[in-house]
Amino acid sequence: MQIIRTIVWVLVLVALLLFSLNNWQTVSIKIWEGLILDTKLPVLVMLSFLLGLLPMWLLHKGVKWRFSRRINALENSVRAAAVSTPVAVATTTQLDAAAADPQSPAP
Repeated sequence: MQIIRTIVWVLVLVALLLFSLNNWQTVSIKIWEGLILDTKLPVLVMLSFLLGLLPMWLLHKGVKWRFSRRINALENSVRAAAVSTPVAVATTTQLDAAAADPQSPAP
């Protein structure tokens, strides 16, 4: 699985390098009146991608953190319930013996 991940990352980086080499030109971005930013096109594309990725990445991390806390709480409650004193359970032979002998107390 690690080799597949490495191959995918190498392909993504090669594609990014080819895109950058073929589109290395200056673009002007008008941010406000009188404020113009001159930058290279690949830098603008990568920055836009990262700004779009950031909110979803933060949401993913938050949901993952919340679910891990919930799972830990559930596991702790199961452990606490398992450690508590066990309840005596009457077996079928004990129930049959109690039914046959009406003088004995019920379990």
